[in-house]
Amino acid sequence: MKKTNQTALVALTVAAGLMVGASASSAAGQCGRASWYALHSRTANGERMNPSALTAAHRSLPFGTKLKVTNQNNGRSVIVRINDRGPFIKGRVLDLSKGAAGQLGFIGSGHTSVCMARV
Repeated sequence: MKKTNQTALVALTVAAGLMVGASASSAAGQCGRASWYALHSRTANGERMNPSALTAAHRSLPFGTKLKVTNQNNGRSVIVRINDRGPFIKGRVLDLSKGAAGQLGFIGSGHTSVCMARV
């Protein structure tokens, strides 16, 4: 096999492996605990945090990913966009903006059980 064909084959194999890894870490059907935060600093993707926006922090999903998040305690749902990294508290799967938490109805408690799916 020519060197250029070998290089292309290796690149294709690596790309396929990355795509499989990305789908395995998908948020489709993932459930867990979520909290909310309202800072006025920069998010991990560089934009200014807007507490009233419908955004969220996730450990590994790509920035810009949209998720439908459902509060398991009251059935309310909201669509959020990933723009930050976190949460950094053990047992939490998502940090939501205050605006998203308000629509989900858990500002008073600070955290709740949620399920999320990519949109």
